Amino acid sequence: MLAEVHIVYKIIFLCAAGFLSAFVDAIAGGGGLISMPAYFLVGFPPHFTLGTNKFSASCGSVVSTAKFAQSGKVDKDLLKRLLPFTLFGAATGVSTVLILDSSVLKPIVLALLIGVGIYSFFSKTVGLEDNFQGTTKKTLIIGSIFAFAMGFYDGFFGPGVGSFLIFGLIKIYGFDFVRASGNAKAMNLMSNVTSLVLFAIRGKIYYLMGIPMSIFMIIGARTGTKLALKQGAKFIKPIFVTMSLGVAGKMLYEMLLK
Repeated sequence: MLAEVHIVYKIIFLCAAGFLSAFVDAIAGGGGLISMPAYFLVGFPPHFTLGTNKFSASCGSVVSTAKFAQSGKVDKDLLKRLLPFTLFGAATGVSTVLILDSSVLKPIVLALLIGVGIYSFFSKTVGLEDNFQGTTKKTLIIGSIFAFAMGFYDGFFGPGVGSFLIFGLIKIYGFDFVRASGNAKAMNLMSNVTSLVLFAIRGKIYYLMGIPMSIFMIIGARTGTKLALKQGAKFIKPIFVTMSLGVAGKMLYEMLLK
C-alpha cells in the first residue's frame, strides 16, 4: 500500500513537471531542462530517462507542431527536404549513445549554448523580423547538414536542441522567432519519434509513468504554442535566451560537481 502511494506521488510530480516542460518547450525550446531532471529525481536510470523522456516529449511535440502548422508557421516544402536528414541523424545518434558515453559532448555543447544565448541577448534584431525569401542551393545544403547534425545530437544527447534548432533556422533562412519555432518543433518531432522507436525496441521506456506525464505535456504544449503564436517574436526571444543560458548553467553545474 505504501509503495503504491509512493508511485502516485511520483506520477503527480512528473505530471506537473511535464506540463511546465512542454509549455516552455513549445515557446522557445529547452523543455528538457525541466523534464530530464524530473525523471532523474524519481529514480530513473540514464537510458530509461532518455527513452521515457523521448516518449513524453514526442506527444507534446505532435501538438505544438500541429498548432504551428495550422497557423501557417511551418514551411512544408522546406521540411520535406530537411526532415529525412533529421531522421537519419537521430537514428545514428541513438545507436551511438547506447555504445558511448554522451558526456564527451558536454564541454562543446556548453560553450555553444552560452554563445547562442549571449549572441541572442545582445543582438537587437536577431529573430524579430521574418526575412525568409525562399531557399537556394547553398541554404538547402547547409540546412541538410544542420538537420542531420541536430538529429544526431538529439538522439545522442539532447539538452539545448530546441535552442540550437531555432537559432540555426534564424541564421540560415532568416526566419523570425515564431516561424523558426514552428519549423524547429517539426524537426524536433522527427528526431523525437525516431529516437522513441529505437529506445522502445530496446525496452528503455517506462510506460507506467511516461503515459500520465505525456497527457500533461500535451496540455502544456497546446497552451504554450497558443501563447507563442498570440504574443509573437518579442515574447519568445527573452524566453529563448533564458532557456539557452539555463540549460548551459545546469550543464556547467553538473560538470563542476564531478
